[in-house]
Amino acid sequence: MALLLMRSSKCSKNLMQRTLLTVGSLGKFECQTCFPASSARRFASLARPPRGGSCCPPTGASAFIHHGQLSAFLRGRRLVSTEVKRKLDRLHEDEQVNAKEIDFPGGRVPFTSELKFISEQAERVPCFRVLDDDGELIAVENYEQVSKDVAVNIYNGMVTLQIMDTYLYEAQRQGRISFYMTSFGEEAINLASAAAISIHDPVFAQYREPGVLLWRGFTPQEFAAQLFGNKIDGGKGRQMPSHYGSGKLNFFTISSPIATQLPQAVGAAYSLKMDNSDSCVVAYMGDGCTSEYWKFLSCLSVGTMDRWAISTAVTEQFRSDGVVVKGPGYGIKSIRVDGNDVLAVYNVVRAAREMAVLEKRPVLIEALTYRVGHHSTSDDSTKYRQLDEIEHWKQARNPLTRFRKWMEAKGWWSEKLEIDTRSNIKKEMKQVIQTAERLEKPPLSELFSDVYDTPTSSLHEQELLLRRTVRRHPKDYPCDVPL
Repeated sequence: MALLLMRSSKCSKNLMQRTLLTVGSLGKFECQTCFPASSARRFASLARPPRGGSCCPPTGASAFIHHGQLSAFLRGRRLVSTEVKRKLDRLHEDEQVNAKEIDFPGGRVPFTSELKFISEQAERVPCFRVLDDDGELIAVENYEQVSKDVAVNIYNGMVTLQIMDTYLYEAQRQGRISFYMTSFGEEAINLASAAAISIHDPVFAQYREPGVLLWRGFTPQEFAAQLFGNKIDGGKGRQMPSHYGSGKLNFFTISSPIATQLPQAVGAAYSLKMDNSDSCVVAYMGDGCTSEYWKFLSCLSVGTMDRWAISTAVTEQFRSDGVVVKGPGYGIKSIRVDGNDVLAVYNVVRAAREMAVLEKRPVLIEALTYRVGHHSTSDDSTKYRQLDEIEHWKQARNPLTRFRKWMEAKGWWSEKLEIDTRSNIKKEMKQVIQTAERLEKPPLSELFSDVYDTPTSSLHEQELLLRRTVRRHPKDYPCDVPL
């Protein structure tokens, strides 16, 4: 190792041009700051002149001094470079800052001398809306107007969903189908969110979003086929009623267990992210799902807060300010929206989808609404909630009434259109149910298909056993299932 002591630029230049010192690494020190000139002159005689002489004497201004000869002098001295000095100054500044706050994952946390607990009732997150309860437009920033065609199609879908629910619910009560679930009160979330996303976006829904399928082109006849389990049912009669699905419409088949769609949605979302796709996975969940694990970390999640998870009130599930406050805990951008306001839902979902696609990040939407109908045909909600509460949301907070008033004010809808539209949909639904009821069931063999590419021997054995049992006890099995 060697030290290069320089005070004269001319001398140092000559030394560098004429001398090649290969005894180790060189350290550059400014003598005026760290190594006094007197010390340089004092140890000039220790310098080793370059081979072949030098134009500058190795005394006074500059010198090459061998490390071994300087060891005694340097021992106990602290030579500090200007770069090290700057680092020490910054470290000192950081120490002063750290006296007031601590660097912790998520950012710096300030210290306080006040012993104070966080209140269990923090300030509530506001709810975004565009229309008031009377359908009047509110002064809203960043509001995107919908076209007449989109608005009319959304409203037509809401009316269709409402009438379809009414007729199919009654069909179950008449014993014509075994089970049904309505979406009364949640029509705005269904149709407005569906209109705001792309048909190429995979949807993982719960059993309260048939309107998303309806918007994408799933016909009332296809809904009825699934409920009756006839031969044109895409699920071949093997799925529980109200558990729809469509591969061609990117709508994954609904599952009965709570929240199973969320980890599935996460896997699909990561796949799209790896492919750098411009599509976005959309997952829907209800109140009951919030009591399960949270796995929405990579997709657009729409939480439909309708206040009841079957008979369990949302206030009995958690004490936090809804679900929207859980998003930041996962580093997820979140927003709360009025789920009965079509324009608000449309704008929020559209903005969230754009964010998810462009920034490749998850977004959580909490849509506040109310489940007007029973949880299912197996439930009587009047046993755990008041009738006047149901009627209030059915009449005063009806999403169809609010949106219709706004459309009528713009001249896009009228009383005549309302009457004609409802009349036509009712006629269609009557025909749909009659047709679905007349169609035969899928053959018995379909129970064993679509599991393996080539059926296994055990499946063959099970099919043979079932056929023998049906022949032995024909009265115990439906006669409309072809053998």
